[in-house]
Amino acid sequence: MLKILEVEDGEDNSHGGIHPTFPGLLLRISSLPHVPRSQLIGTNPHKLLRRGVYCSGVAESGNAAQASTATSQGDLLKWVKDDNRRMLHVVYRVGDLDRTIKFYTECLGMKLLRKRDIPEEKYTNAFLGYGPEDSHFVIELTYNYGVDKYDIGAGFGHFGIAVDDVAKTVELIKAKGGKVTREPGAVKGGKTVIAFIEDPDGYKFELLERGPTPEPFCQVMLRVGDLDRSIKFYERAFGMELLRTRDNPEYKYTIAMMGYGPEEKSAVLELTYNYGVTEYDKGNAYAQIAIGTDDVYKTAEAVKLFGGKITREPGPLPGISTKITACLDPDGWKSVFVDNIDFLKELE
Repeated sequence: MLKILEVEDGEDNSHGGIHPTFPGLLLRISSLPHVPRSQLIGTNPHKLLRRGVYCSGVAESGNAAQASTATSQGDLLKWVKDDNRRMLHVVYRVGDLDRTIKFYTECLGMKLLRKRDIPEEKYTNAFLGYGPEDSHFVIELTYNYGVDKYDIGAGFGHFGIAVDDVAKTVELIKAKGGKVTREPGAVKGGKTVIAFIEDPDGYKFELLERGPTPEPFCQVMLRVGDLDRSIKFYERAFGMELLRTRDNPEYKYTIAMMGYGPEEKSAVLELTYNYGVTEYDKGNAYAQIAIGTDDVYKTAEAVKLFGGKITREPGPLPGISTKITACLDPDGWKSVFVDNIDFLKELE
């Protein structure tokens, strides 16, 4: 029986489907009311040579279609792992931009890298960190005109800063009027010396005593409702590596460290699961993490395939042409992927 397929570029619609191996190709079913679309999606993509070419053949069996989908998933997994990804910055809202900049520069030793004011949208951004944005993980503060307070919520945990001497850093913070919520001392069940402080808006920072590191701004901790689900998602959709896990039954929580490089050299995502807690109030203060990628379009496909939700379809931003895509993880935490080349052009 003759089967007709028409190959087009474009968006998906009710009459066709995106080919799993070549997601840029749309397979439109011309006259096959009795053939399930899932069987057609398994058709050999090498027969689809160019737009407007028609191919004939018998539809693949259900098993063959499943095998083709599995192969495409494997290809996408490999691409995600090979993609040049790096955590670029973390975005959150503050009530007094000058006050926060003063605290981060004087107490935490950060540098103000740049500011941008967008009066037509009534907000200002400030970027701070320990090195240039093209090679370091940095903070993007957002001040919305006239808003001086936000709800941090219970889902956000803390940021991590690696310092040479925790005790001296705490002394400086106290001298500047900062709030210390945990005095310096060894972490429970370990040897690493830590302390906890709060910035003027109530964001918690963990100070970790380490030797010299290329990335002092080293952690973002978020709470999740299903740790195994989150680990699987960030491995498959984000291409992160599970660096380590640590269970603390005495205090009823488990953590998983995930990232694109070792903890001592790069920023990581610390996921925390508190026994029996499946949902958290996220408030309206913490916004998102931005991650660099070579292809926002393939990234969006991977996020969709492996359990995430796309909240902004991939494409260029109006005005600056930087390509991005935005998504939510299974717990609703937002991330934005930014085209690597476009990001560097933006910095210029």
